[in-house]
Amino acid sequence: MATRHRAIQIPSGDRTIAGTLVAPDTVVPGVLLVHGWDGSQEQYLARAHAIAALGCVCLTIDLRGHARDKAHRDTVTREDNLNDLLAAYDLLTGHPAVDAQSVALVGSSYGGYLATILSALRPVRWVALRAPALYQDEDWLVSKQHLDRQQIARYRAQKLEPDSNRALAASAVFEGDVLLVESELDSIVPHAVIENYRAAFLRTRSMTYRVIEGADHALAKPEWSEAYTTLLVHWMAEMLGHAKAKAASVASAQLQQSSPSDPMPGISTV
Repeated sequence: MATRHRAIQIPSGDRTIAGTLVAPDTVVPGVLLVHGWDGSQEQYLARAHAIAALGCVCLTIDLRGHARDKAHRDTVTREDNLNDLLAAYDLLTGHPAVDAQSVALVGSSYGGYLATILSALRPVRWVALRAPALYQDEDWLVSKQHLDRQQIARYRAQKLEPDSNRALAASAVFEGDVLLVESELDSIVPHAVIENYRAAFLRTRSMTYRVIEGADHALAKPEWSEAYTTLLVHWMAEMLGHAKAKAASVASAQLQQSSPSDPMPGISTV
């Protein structure tokens, strides 16, 4: 399926953030792709095109404090970036080609953490998380750049209950489908964080957990990045296939219910 993309500006607070809308030519589900800390939408553009080719409208964004907005890197908070995601989500679901009840969130690291929180604030059907991070709730309004990294590392090594963290609490009430991808040799988001997320996702419709062998947090080698892209695109294709099958089944049932059980003489039903 052919895709197209165009650059857009998304109002968020007193500024705008840059985004790229990637879309096919039909009415389809929407996918919001969120980069990690110190990343940018460039990291997700190729993946957005691959997912759009499956039949989706995809939106990549540059969070405040990133890319062309790096001048504000030292002052941006998680509250600021969550507001960026809310603005991006609302723009995506406002697109005339998007089914607002069929939205996927795709996020890595910091972006995965924020995407999980967003899933509790807006309707979301699918969530794909790669090495989702965790942060303490107490310093939510502290500039992300000024958080104590050693304290964060100690926090991420702990076993946490879902009700002790905003992202884990959002995971505990999510009822859609989840893809959770871990890097085997991740020193930034250790295995303990992944286990906390896995334990928190209690009510999901399905959970797919995969490990990229030998990979670090940044997926520094091309083969690790390609492995993640393959996992993500194949999972999205499977989820979309299930959604189409379910929609077809519902439509068939509705058609049968609307068909007359005792047709008029001389009229046949098929």
